[in-house]
Amino acid sequence: MTHALFAGRLLRWFAVSGRKNLPWQSAPTPYRAWVSEIMLQQTQVATVIPYYERFMARFPTVQALADAPADEVLHLWSGLGYYARARNLHACAKRLMQEHGGEFPESLAAVESLPGIGRSTAAAILALSRGRHHAILDGNVKRVLSRVFGIEGDPSTPATLMRLWAQADACTPAQRVADYTQAIMDLGATVCTRSRPLCTLCPMTEDCVAAKTGRQAELPGRKRKLARKSREATLLLAQVSLNTGQSILLERRPESGIWGGLWSPPQFDSEDDALAWCRREIGEPAQAPEALRPIEHAFTHFDLRLNPVRVQCAESDAVREEGGRLWYTLRSPPRVGLPQPIKALFERIRNDEEIAWRVP
Repeated sequence: MTHALFAGRLLRWFAVSGRKNLPWQSAPTPYRAWVSEIMLQQTQVATVIPYYERFMARFPTVQALADAPADEVLHLWSGLGYYARARNLHACAKRLMQEHGGEFPESLAAVESLPGIGRSTAAAILALSRGRHHAILDGNVKRVLSRVFGIEGDPSTPATLMRLWAQADACTPAQRVADYTQAIMDLGATVCTRSRPLCTLCPMTEDCVAAKTGRQAELPGRKRKLARKSREATLLLAQVSLNTGQSILLERRPESGIWGGLWSPPQFDSEDDALAWCRREIGEPAQAPEALRPIEHAFTHFDLRLNPVRVQCAESDAVREEGGRLWYTLRSPPRVGLPQPIKALFERIRNDEEIAWRVP
């Protein structure tokens, strides 16, 4: 199949079957395209839409995002995962204000140099919002090109990536770049899916190498799977009764590592370590510790099991809201970023306490 034939078929398919009513497609700007592209990394469109709408309502401009407290940015991101994306968004907005007057630069290299933006994302921002002639190569595009043109090999290796980029560049037309860019992402997301691709609905089927040879499951090539690891930790829920209600001590997690920059109860290797820390930092618990139902959470490369231990502590001046610590009031929580499993745990505790309060 020629590159021109590929682009022509794709654009005709897009005219009939492509997605044209996504929130970020309305009045496209580099800012709107950027936020959507970052949110869509490793995340489904249906999941992203409500987050995107809330995010844009609160931060309608680069300046609004740059001026916002980091905790509020992370708060609105809570649940989307891969929190480095949110931290990079915030850092990038600040850079745009400091160096570019709040506007995205014109060149691909300049956009790619911004925090959290790689080659494909930079190309997507400029292609979707300004119609610039730049090829993209996200996961959906890699899958489409690998299958249609029979490009073998692990897409993450330099040699295979070079071949995929060459094919992406050759297929991207000089005209209607924004439509083409959205079209190839849509084809990969809705038709040429990872499993059970809808080949009978694909405009490329008659010339697709994978479809003609029955190799849809083999292309693109797979990364070598590593054995999944598991981790386990004790989560200390040090709870005090304040004027504002029951509150739990949180600490800001380090910027690097899991849940970077978010707030979470302290974690320890064992319950003994957690209780010893509690006695040292807060004081002797007023009641015996209570073990809550464990939290199971799967990350990309490992599984995490957290064993929450709740201890009721006497109100103390020993721990103040400074130095990366705060008291999180369950009934009127502050707007800070929480990992989704911790947010769900607090919701469960809050509901249990409300039920207990209502029962005569």
